[in-house]
Amino acid sequence: MGELANCPNCGELFVKGAQTVCRTCFLEEEEKFETVYSFIRKKKNRTATMGQVSDETGVEKSLIQKWLRQRRIQPGTFPNLTYQCERCDTQIYEGKLCLDCADVLKSDLQQGEVKTIAEKENEKKRQKVYFNVDQENKWRN
Repeated sequence: MGELANCPNCGELFVKGAQTVCRTCFLEEEEKFETVYSFIRKKKNRTATMGQVSDETGVEKSLIQKWLRQRRIQPGTFPNLTYQCERCDTQIYEGKLCLDCADVLKSDLQQGEVKTIAEKENEKKRQKVYFNVDQENKWRN
C-alpha cells in the first residue's frame, strides 16, 4: 500500500506508490517523454548527445537521465545518451557506477569481510578468561 507524500516537483499531496510524483506532474513528465522520444527516434537524431537532446526538446537533463536509469530509453539504441557515474562523474550508459568504481567498491567489500553477529559472539566467547578464587591460593588459573 502506498504512503502519503508531497510531490517533489509541485508539493501537492498524493499517495506515493509506483509513481514518485503526483498525477499532474506524472502526466507532464509523460508529455516530455513523448517529446524526447519522438526527437531521438528520428534517424538523424539518434546520435545526439544529452546536451543536444535537452536543448532541442527543452526537457531537463535530469529527467532524461531518470528515463535512462529506468531503462525507458535504451542506451544501445542511442549511444551518445550517457549520464555521470555517481562516484567519479565518468560518462556511463547504465547503472549508478562506472566499471572502475564498481570494481573498487567490490574489492573494498571483499577485503573488509563483515562478520555476522553470531561470528562476533563466538569470537567474544573465545576471548573471555575465567579465574577461580581459592582461599588458600588467592588466584589460580
